[in-house]
Amino acid sequence: MAFYPRKKAARIYPTVTSFRHTEKPVMLGFVGYKAGMTHIIATDTYENSPSYGQKVSLPVTILETPPLFVFGARLYEKTPYGLKILGDVYTDKPIKDLDRILNLPEKYDMAKAIAEAEKEKHRIAQVRVIVSTQPSKIHLKKTPELVEIAIGGKPEEAMKHALELLGKEVHSHSVFAEGAYVDVTGITTGKGTQGPVKRFGIKIQHRKAHGHLRMPGSIGAFSPPRVFHTVPMKGQMGFQRRTELNKLVLKLGKDGKEATPLGGLIGYGNVSGDYMLVKGSLPGPKKRLLYLRHALRKEKPRAIPTISMISTHSQQ
Repeated sequence: MAFYPRKKAARIYPTVTSFRHTEKPVMLGFVGYKAGMTHIIATDTYENSPSYGQKVSLPVTILETPPLFVFGARLYEKTPYGLKILGDVYTDKPIKDLDRILNLPEKYDMAKAIAEAEKEKHRIAQVRVIVSTQPSKIHLKKTPELVEIAIGGKPEEAMKHALELLGKEVHSHSVFAEGAYVDVTGITTGKGTQGPVKRFGIKIQHRKAHGHLRMPGSIGAFSPPRVFHTVPMKGQMGFQRRTELNKLVLKLGKDGKEATPLGGLIGYGNVSGDYMLVKGSLPGPKKRLLYLRHALRKEKPRAIPTISMISTHSQQ
């Protein structure tokens, strides 16, 4: 059955609410745009592997990660019903394209908002920064996205760090390191309404079966007289929020030309700025925003595969 309910995501980019606790006040996540896939030649450093010490080909996903602009800090308090917003502090110098998704006030007293937040700091349970993507820097589009990213450490230290970041840019190499494990959340590729064979992988009935061949043989018994939710039926497939755990960050780069194939990535183009190579595939189509956070399930530290070549052969 995999995941239930199988329904369309609320929006085209995901929301993440769970983060790994850290002692230091640092950002616990980042977002980037999926550019495509290629492969690398690297030395296998996994000691239990049959190819240990040899050069192997590994599939990698290229993420373009333009710097994030920290637009605000959001404070949460803990209640019997979960986290509740205690207050917000915004920068008084927003970037140009933010007015495409927000109605920005003409005048905003940032100092007054910080003073009010300082009075309530004894009630703070969690601090998150509200960051804006900057897709215009990579010539992808103009309209940015807004996401919340938690700050680690104790609440008072996290609040201080969040206020220091206000109005500044944050790069991916200051949040993650090569060899780190991350959880990647995204909205999968939408496939519309599909039948149970494609949606659940059930077996096609034999050619002399009565009725439809691409349907389940029975949808239930006479008693109880109802259809259970476990019966594979047609319905929405894809465009659903999914999280892949423990994906290995193989490389963090600042010049996207190093990983761009000749002629560009099909359906995306050239990678121009900061980029990230993640081992394996990631959910969603090209140009879709993916949310990366420090892995919740810690993996044992392993030696990072030594990359000797990133394939830049033309994909045309």
